[in-house]
Amino acid sequence: MDPSFPQDTRPVTPSVRRDLRTIHCDPDFWYPVAWSRELRPGKTLATRYADQPIVLVRPENGSVFALEDRCAHRQVPLSKGRVNGDSVQCCYHGWAYGRSGRCIDVPYLGKGKLPNGVRTFPCLEQDGLIFIFPGDPEKADTVLLPARLARSADPGYKTRKFGRTVKCHYSFMHENLMDMNHQFMHMKQMGQIRPRFLGQTREPGMIEARYSFARTGGKQPWGETLIFGERRDASDKFADRDVMTIRTEYPYQTLSIRTGDQDPVMDMFIAYTPQDKDQLTNRTFGLLSVRRLKIPGILELAWPLLVAFTERIFAEDREIVELEQQAWNELGGDHNLEVFPVINALRDLLAECGVPSADNAAV
Repeated sequence: MDPSFPQDTRPVTPSVRRDLRTIHCDPDFWYPVAWSRELRPGKTLATRYADQPIVLVRPENGSVFALEDRCAHRQVPLSKGRVNGDSVQCCYHGWAYGRSGRCIDVPYLGKGKLPNGVRTFPCLEQDGLIFIFPGDPEKADTVLLPARLARSADPGYKTRKFGRTVKCHYSFMHENLMDMNHQFMHMKQMGQIRPRFLGQTREPGMIEARYSFARTGGKQPWGETLIFGERRDASDKFADRDVMTIRTEYPYQTLSIRTGDQDPVMDMFIAYTPQDKDQLTNRTFGLLSVRRLKIPGILELAWPLLVAFTERIFAEDREIVELEQQAWNELGGDHNLEVFPVINALRDLLAECGVPSADNAAV
């Protein structure tokens, strides 16, 4: 980081004074809730958004649909039932629900006496992910997903799908990725790297930070070599030529690394889906695309090395954000002393775009 970065002198607004960790995700966006590979044809899958249990249903023919994972009869999870054509039947009494959520059959009632159904969620698949729209369904058609999730559909790239449940508020995840000064923590994995903050861009619903890096000591890890397609060391005369751009375009994050005007050597999309009522746990869904090397087949052969390298980095990040959440729990609130302007701007954005929890609606 450039030590001469300016201090953030903007006035503190009410949204900043409210504890950011009590701000919930805005449900009026598309959130991933499962990988496509997790749901086979003719099967159901239990998942969730915050405290809302959701069942995903994939008919043998037709697209996936999503319903509240509770039978209207006895509240038994519909995910325990079976798929029958374009409907799902509860395992208890055989009540059947179509993709609209309407109850379409109760085996021991006449068709004219069918009860109310269950909530349905707008649902779509893109780039190997299943998304639902947990908010106002009337808004679903007006809110678009990014046109491209990393470079998963580009044959010039190889893409890794990653993610797991992380025991922290989603805002810790945004802060961790946006603040590249934490490379200090990854020194064992990446050697000594000096980040340089190049600036930020702030627009409604979006903030972007740009960095360059120079190696100041230690050997370049092989995982990094595969990403850049060449070996580098501390004497590299082209230090700071690579630019990493990290963007929070609410509620998603992206990261890309470019060398000059070339296509990115790495492109990443990541989303965080809350898993509990207080949204202090999230399930992370990420796509990491690496540009293929000039020699065909080399990246495929070395892919396990790259996966192991990135997994070690992700494990360190996961441990640290869970420790941050643990401190918040023990201290009873947010006591962070933040000095980096782009992170303060990011916190403002997350507070502005999010929804105060019902227990913390008042400042």
